[in-house]
Amino acid sequence: MMQISSQRYSLDRQRHDLTLRMIRHEVRTHTIHLCTGLSEARIRKLYDAYAYRLSNPPPRRQRGKSPRRAAYFTRNVRTQLESSVLASLFITFGLLDRKPSDRDMLELCRLLCDAYDTHLQLLGATQISLEHAWFLLQLLHTKQDLYVSRCRHCRGQYVRTRIGRIGHGCPACKLKHAKLAAKGSRPSTRGGGAAMPQPAA
Repeated sequence: MMQISSQRYSLDRQRHDLTLRMIRHEVRTHTIHLCTGLSEARIRKLYDAYAYRLSNPPPRRQRGKSPRRAAYFTRNVRTQLESSVLASLFITFGLLDRKPSDRDMLELCRLLCDAYDTHLQLLGATQISLEHAWFLLQLLHTKQDLYVSRCRHCRGQYVRTRIGRIGHGCPACKLKHAKLAAKGSRPSTRGGGAAMPQPAA
């Protein structure tokens, strides 16, 4: 009986810690419920208790529906690059080998937070929230709208759509080529000539 009680306490503590971690990343209540198994009422109480202890402004309570548009992750080169970095971290943390299930959901979501925190350390500011990361992981598991491909130029891995044109390279290569093209298009200022203004991107 004591062992069962100890196991229940440990599991409850893990759920509690993961909930606070996701609250700090402004994840919606319903998504935290799916990841931790805690009731939405208890999650709100934990949020209120956590916010009360803070001297700084507390994390926002996100409202409305969770992210549900796969096109968000490839809407521009910068976002696609961030999505690709995150997907590479999913691979590093073994997340693409673990499909979500009730049995190990807690551990999978803990690893997701680890991967996302590493993503923030690498990139600093990012357009992808933790809740977007959760949705991206689900998309990559189903492989219906998005999947991880290998760039034919640099051999790096990146996120791409099923309907996108093959052979255009990864977002890192696109940014590199755009930078080189912009640098090569600048007129020389040697000999006292004034540089022509560049057109706005």
